[in-house]
Amino acid sequence: MSAIASVLLQLCSSGGHVVASRELYGGTHALLSHFMPRACNITTSFVNITDLEAVSSAVVEGQTKVLRIAHDKGLTVVVDNTFAPMVLSPAKLGADVVVHSITKYVSGGADIIAGAVCGPASLVNSMMDLRQGALMLLGPTMNAKVAFELSERIPHLGLRMKEHCNRAMVYATRMKKMGLKVIYPGLEEHPQHQLLKSLANKDYGFGGLLALDMVTEDRANKLMNQLQNVTQFGFMAVSLGYYETLMSCSGSSTSSEMNEEEKEVAGISPGLIRMSVGYVGTLDQKWAQFEKAMSRMPK
Repeated sequence: MSAIASVLLQLCSSGGHVVASRELYGGTHALLSHFMPRACNITTSFVNITDLEAVSSAVVEGQTKVLRIAHDKGLTVVVDNTFAPMVLSPAKLGADVVVHSITKYVSGGADIIAGAVCGPASLVNSMMDLRQGALMLLGPTMNAKVAFELSERIPHLGLRMKEHCNRAMVYATRMKKMGLKVIYPGLEEHPQHQLLKSLANKDYGFGGLLALDMVTEDRANKLMNQLQNVTQFGFMAVSLGYYETLMSCSGSSTSSEMNEEEKEVAGISPGLIRMSVGYVGTLDQKWAQFEKAMSRMPK
């Protein structure tokens, strides 16, 4: 969050305006919809970011400073690529600034809290300005020891991402065959399958995250309880990018800052399980654990 907040505060001034995707990390949504209007007089329009007409219509001439994900009208484009390092290269696709929660995939060990801002030298230098820099004055500067530890993990990020993505694809395909409602862009019926296929880097798949819709929060929690406490398939946790599979019920965890209407618009049902697919254990062993958990679910 420090990376996202610092970038937005550096780019926007009081009275500014942001156009953002309505499908955002809950903390970012809260920052844009509650904190920044109150503390900074910066407002946000949330839109379907794939609808370019809606994006264009949301721009306020003379006020809009940031467009998240979509690039239109020559404004600054900021992309949060936490979910898809190696899979996507937003800078090559036209993004001006790319932010990462390094805590997730880049770290891979769920033991570091850190973020990264990747952008032009002019922006980075301005963020470190002694009098006007958001990073300099607000203080979210990475500890040198943490930076060194991360430098030791980045060389094998590509290998880890390939296995995250490979297993996610296999699980999604098998879940679909079981008749489960699974949402994963690697499946051909996903509405953005072809789009991601055209944008993704070769051989890195379609991401290591999938969503499983169990309809109700009660059924979602019962399944996650089986997966964690009975079959040891994974852990219930709100993070992602770990070597173990992590699961959370999005509506009551990572997107709990959103109200019910906002969740519905974003496609977050009460029983939606976000699953960050890990890579420990053999694939067949882990799948057998998932099947066992499903067999114990009440009909």
